[in-house]
Amino acid sequence: MKILHYRNYFFFISAFLVLASLGALLFKGLNFGIDFTGGAFVEVSYVDNVPELSEVQALLSESGFSAKVQPFGENGFIVRTQDLTHEEHLSLISAVTFEDSIPTEERFTSIGPSLGQELKSKAMIALALVLIAIILFVAFAFRHVSKPISSWNYGIVAVIALIHDVIIPAGIFALLGREIDALFVVGMLSILGLSVNDTIVVFDRVRENLHENTKNHTQETFITTVGNSIQQTLVRSVNTSVTLVVVLISLFIFGPESTQNLALVLLIGTIIGTYSSIFLASPMLVSLNREEK
Repeated sequence: MKILHYRNYFFFISAFLVLASLGALLFKGLNFGIDFTGGAFVEVSYVDNVPELSEVQALLSESGFSAKVQPFGENGFIVRTQDLTHEEHLSLISAVTFEDSIPTEERFTSIGPSLGQELKSKAMIALALVLIAIILFVAFAFRHVSKPISSWNYGIVAVIALIHDVIIPAGIFALLGREIDALFVVGMLSILGLSVNDTIVVFDRVRENLHENTKNHTQETFITTVGNSIQQTLVRSVNTSVTLVVVLISLFIFGPESTQNLALVLLIGTIIGTYSSIFLASPMLVSLNREEK
């Protein structure tokens, strides 16, 4: 398959995207939200005469609050601001009270800086543990495949592809300056699951084809086997990804603002994950085959 013959070009594209993403992370950094830096989260709703978003923002600004306001549902707002004392909390509720519309506080959450740092470290640990678990699982699943490359290579290649799939969305978020919250971590973990699933489908077909070649005494080069495996799974991978991409685009455009970050990170991750499964992971298997070289 021509994808494998031009694999060095795809390696270059991936390397460029990863380096650009690392540059964005290094020079711009991630814009961590209150889930990781600490702060207050207030949800209010109005029964009658729901004010405009701009009116709520203006009142909070006049009262001295540096807050981010998002609409929630048909008659509510979510206010994210710095950590509040009890007096500041009451002052904020008073600030969003209008003469003809009194808000009802639905939820109030305060996250201290130490708790935010703990969430950040636990998120990193969760990502690392998932990557280690995937290496072990893939190596175990492919333990009977030892030729022409070791079963461990399948796990290592899968994790390299996953790191690629995680770094690029993070770099794009850093470049766009979008807020990183708990839903972003959920999206990242979901990307790992979606991407490794796509990669394993191709790898499993490689394993089956290698087994059939051995069983039928077929003399076929490894690059031909991998190419046939990609071709056999290509339609399935693309159709699955396109279906998910359409749903995520709809959610990002028409869904509530509170889920936009989740939809965006899943959208980017789905596209990058599909690319890496076809154009990065499988070609890397071929490049690791020293016998063919």
